[in-house]
Amino acid sequence: MTAVIVPAYKPSEELLQLAEQFRGYRDFQLIIVDDGSGPEYRAVFDALPAPAIVLRHEANRGKGAAIKTAMRYALDNLPNCGIALTADADGQHAFLDIIRVNEVARANPDALTLGCRAFRGDVPLRSRLGNALTRQVFAIVGGRYVSDTQTGLRAFGRETMRRFLEIPGERYEYEINMLLAAAREGMPIREVEIETIYLRNNESSHFHPVRDSIRIYARILLFACSSLLSFGVDMAAVLLFNALLLRHFPAEEALLGSVVAARLLSAAVNFTINRQVVFRGNERLQSAAVKYALLAACILAVNYAMLRLLTLRLGWPLGVSKLLVEATLFALSFVAQGRFVYRRAVK
Repeated sequence: MTAVIVPAYKPSEELLQLAEQFRGYRDFQLIIVDDGSGPEYRAVFDALPAPAIVLRHEANRGKGAAIKTAMRYALDNLPNCGIALTADADGQHAFLDIIRVNEVARANPDALTLGCRAFRGDVPLRSRLGNALTRQVFAIVGGRYVSDTQTGLRAFGRETMRRFLEIPGERYEYEINMLLAAAREGMPIREVEIETIYLRNNESSHFHPVRDSIRIYARILLFACSSLLSFGVDMAAVLLFNALLLRHFPAEEALLGSVVAARLLSAAVNFTINRQVVFRGNERLQSAAVKYALLAACILAVNYAMLRLLTLRLGWPLGVSKLLVEATLFALSFVAQGRFVYRRAVK
């Protein structure tokens, strides 16, 4: 069974039209969250056809909070629910696209499946520019290319539901946090191209351009800062350890020891910050730690080989060599992940 989660705040008639389309589909359980819409919208929710489940927030808590409320309900009350699928209440997602995204998610329950808009044709400028900016920023800090970072049509498996409940964020920033968590943990991200629909120039959207954009980019900036801080720790540690070790060991041994010690320290800092601050813990800690350690070991080997060449063979200063090596490795890693490791999979 798939739990179709629809956060709704002051919904229009499009919500009823969406619910009607699920009549007779026994493999879907519609869970609609009234996110503090108020008594004037009670008639809309009361008109929803059975067996739609309506959960209510007394006050508006945000899209992220509504999604979490529905996921908790599904985990606690729907033991046969294997997939959670989120969709918007404003008619932006065609029913057939929802079905297609669900099919891909059922075949790939360990992945995060996204229904991605192509942004062709008559698309509101605010939506086009906002998605383009977020897409590029996410590609830089997340190391992956996602064509539609702001899509509300997403699907994932039951175990991922438990993980996503731990992700911080109560409003629109929750969706970018979800992508950052998937990127950090190496979770497969699959894309399904869907129809781009904007009814009445997207006037029913409750997205606040300034306030909600600040929330979204604050999390991205925090993610980027953790990497920058780790780089600073690594740089300072290499210089310090190398200076200390040169007093007791030959230059080559001192370089190897300083590179390894500095990378162990910076990797521990980076992993701890991302786990405790950026993503605040997760159930897949052991798996994530193993993958992180393997990646760090590969980068460490290349890092040392390049530093050895530049400093011991060519006589370059360690500080300059370290900056050049780190910049080169970052660029190569980004290209490799974007083009080969994390290529888009559109079905």
